Amino acid sequence: MSVSLAVPLYFFDSSALVKRYGAEIGTTWVTRLCDPEHGNVIAVARITLAEVAAALASKRRANAITLMEYDQALQDVKDDFQECVRQDIDQAVIDWAVELTQHHKLRGYDAVQLASALTLNTLLVQQQLAPLTFVASDHDLLAAAQGEGLATEDPTRHP
Repeated sequence: MSVSLAVPLYFFDSSALVKRYGAEIGTTWVTRLCDPEHGNVIAVARITLAEVAAALASKRRANAITLMEYDQALQDVKDDFQECVRQDIDQAVIDWAVELTQHHKLRGYDAVQLASALTLNTLLVQQQLAPLTFVASDHDLLAAAQGEGLATEDPTRHP
């Protein structure tokens, strides 16, 4: 991993990242944080692409966004995803996710998201880099992340 000690790393759960692709509470803050000019590193679990795509498709089915807005947002997600640090989901991450469900009120994919962030954070700390900040808009997930010792941010607190 080639991340500078001075560069903040933010790990985005899909509940927060989806705000980058449509007007919601927290969209401006997320957009600013993800802007390459700010020099932040954005990290995601590989599953996040599918989760954000599903959220956009749901908005489209509910007629909350037009077909053109959906097509553009989906393309933007795919393009932006290539610029993120992508945490693989292997058996160790799944095992950690299972363990997390025993200690925290988490849904399955939320546990995988948190286990992915914790795996990446462990690597950062082992390399004597600054720990990551976990970004999500799910209160149970944020509470679990805090319980596991991660710094957290909730975009809805930045309207």
